Amino acid sequence: MMSPVSFAIERWTSASRLTAALSAALLAVLVILPLFASGLVVDKATTLFVYVLLAVMWNLLAGYAGLVSVGQQAFFGIGAYFALRLVDFGVPPYMALVVGPLGAGLVGAALSVFALRLKGGEFAIAMWVIAEALRIAVMFDPAVQGETGTSLLALNAFDPELRRNLTYWLGLGGLTAMLVATFLLLRSKIGAAAQAIRDDEEAAGSIGIDVMRIKQIIFVLAAVGCALAGTVWLASAITFQPRTSFGVQWTVFMLFMVLVGGLGTFEGPIVGAVIFFLLQEIFGDFSVWYLAGLGFVAIAFALFLPEGIAGWIQNRSEVRLFVTGRKLRINPQ
Repeated sequence: MMSPVSFAIERWTSASRLTAALSAALLAVLVILPLFASGLVVDKATTLFVYVLLAVMWNLLAGYAGLVSVGQQAFFGIGAYFALRLVDFGVPPYMALVVGPLGAGLVGAALSVFALRLKGGEFAIAMWVIAEALRIAVMFDPAVQGETGTSLLALNAFDPELRRNLTYWLGLGGLTAMLVATFLLLRSKIGAAAQAIRDDEEAAGSIGIDVMRIKQIIFVLAAVGCALAGTVWLASAITFQPRTSFGVQWTVFMLFMVLVGGLGTFEGPIVGAVIFFLLQEIFGDFSVWYLAGLGFVAIAFALFLPEGIAGWIQNRSEVRLFVTGRKLRINPQ
């Protein structure tokens, strides 16, 4: 006679628990980093936060919901623009840098009504067109001064070291909030529904999933995250130029980081962002050759390691650092 078995749904593994504990410890160190690190280190870390935030948001959109966009720079730029205008209306600078991304989320919600009705390549190209349209619209604002751009001069009222640290903490706080929100969303029914839509939208709709609502939630969250990256970048650079803030290079960077790190994995974009940051630090002075090198690396990964670094590790081991799904465990009696 066969022995009875019991089943259990596993949401956490020993590796994921250890990863969560180490992540909390790392966060504690990062919070106090400006108190003992040099200004250069703080500035570099802030830049890395922007890259990780962009990579995670693009992966949420494309890797988990199947919404491949080449226009996420629209929200990067519009978040920074809203922050600038809020300051002009008398809002304190750092409050404006936080509220600006929420305004970008409202723009994303409005755009989603028609943009998400498009599929595949049509959606991707439409997002690029929307980004260009927003860039041109922003340039017509007299306060922006066209291609010349403007600056967030209100930040000059802060002591340089204090401003650097506040911007760092803004980036760290925003990144932490978006990582936690993304992780919790992916572990929820919404995350499971999004992945079902990614795999087969018609089949997902046939079993009762509200396809448009789920896609809108993912789209708006990704818009807010990209806009937050834009406001942190603005606080670091102070200057705002439409051609830079709305530049397609931001989405190219997102594509590279996610492709190298691992599309559809939680830790993949973080790994890809760190690699991209290191490549930029080491080879950034090589100008055109540096950009060509990024292209060759991306092509190599697409041809020989399409699942990315994190995907390659996951496919060859049972180790899951961040478990966003469910695993059925069979316990023999």
